[in-house]
Amino acid sequence: MVRPPITTKSLLKIVGGGFERIADHRASNARISLKDALMSGFGMYSLKDSSLLEFDARREKDENLKKIYGLENVPSDTQMRTILDPVLPAGIKPIFKDVYEVVKQNGVLAQMKFLGHYLISLDGSGYYSSNKIHCSGCLERKNSKTGEITYHHQLLAGAIVHPDKATVLPLAPEPIIKQDGAQKNDCERNAAKRFMAQLRADHPDEPFIITEDALSANAPHIRELNQYNLRFILGVKAGDHAFLFEQVAQAQQAGRTTTYEITVKGVIHRFRFINQLPLNASNQDVRVNFIEYWEIKGNKTQYFCWVTDLTVTKLNIFELMRGGRARWKIENETFNTLKNQGYNFEHNYGHGQQNLSVNFALLMMLAFLVDQVQQLAFPLFQAVLQKEGSRKRLWQHMRALFYTLEFASLEDIFRALLYGYKVQGVVILGPT
Repeated sequence: MVRPPITTKSLLKIVGGGFERIADHRASNARISLKDALMSGFGMYSLKDSSLLEFDARREKDENLKKIYGLENVPSDTQMRTILDPVLPAGIKPIFKDVYEVVKQNGVLAQMKFLGHYLISLDGSGYYSSNKIHCSGCLERKNSKTGEITYHHQLLAGAIVHPDKATVLPLAPEPIIKQDGAQKNDCERNAAKRFMAQLRADHPDEPFIITEDALSANAPHIRELNQYNLRFILGVKAGDHAFLFEQVAQAQQAGRTTTYEITVKGVIHRFRFINQLPLNASNQDVRVNFIEYWEIKGNKTQYFCWVTDLTVTKLNIFELMRGGRARWKIENETFNTLKNQGYNFEHNYGHGQQNLSVNFALLMMLAFLVDQVQQLAFPLFQAVLQKEGSRKRLWQHMRALFYTLEFASLEDIFRALLYGYKVQGVVILGPT
């Protein structure tokens, strides 16, 4: 079977094709197409521009933008905001599935298999906050002392992670915003319901394990995971799950728990586990399998605890522990990367009155997905990233070449960075 190669050019073609499917809300004679406006926004995050003003300055060198991102007309910063504000975020989200399917067809997705499943780390994060600028979708937080209202945006992000890989594959995030006609704030729990429904609609037969923090280890959420045939590894805490921990203590006294310990490279891994305990007193029918884990390095001990619906044995408990600890990759390899590695996650590129803030967040996450796929599957990108030593350094050098020289593709920029390049001479335009 011939598998389609994954390149930067092929990924940009998928993204552009997805934008073309989105119906334009404007008159048919609009000079700048919706596809051009969306692709320009995506290009801004692909190039890691720090603001719309920086992107707008690139229009002086718009031939690179047109060639590389397939644009006919490049919008100004004001035009981009105006065009993208009314666009429904639901039109952008299917492109994440398009990229996923290509990664799967190429065979690269198999690298992320974990215990016969794909492990999804799920968590929420805020990306916008203001005391003045807001829209109908903004969440509101009122200061109890001053009465001042803070408006903010959050999203629930899920990414396929693997304990052995720094690369993550983000799925379509779910905005945490006030829903149409709602007076109350949206919340992470409701967003998780929408995320799971969309996940199963997009990937009805894919084997997934969801890993989340202790706030998700509640009976309604576990029932919803079961409803969508999603396996789980969820953190638990004694303070939040007193009944469960009391059941474990009683089982320990009765000799029904299993203790297991191994030493790997001088580190002691100590486990205690038991299967089929009720989660809490009021939901005795919700049964979970319980894992306690101590990591002992010299005189330092770390403690973790999870519940799962996967049967725990001595043969798989070490891997289940690694899966539970991989939950942090949504914070470390996703949110922290977006905040600190050039994506400017918490910078306000434009808020708008309708959907602009959410759309920019989706475009940023889509650019991050394309970068992660390249890092996982495109040898040229892997080589230039290794040479540059960090993403931030790569983005800086990529932007410098993009702004000063003409290129036909991002691949050519990567080749120039990897192998070097030579400029034949400088022609000065103007008086001598």
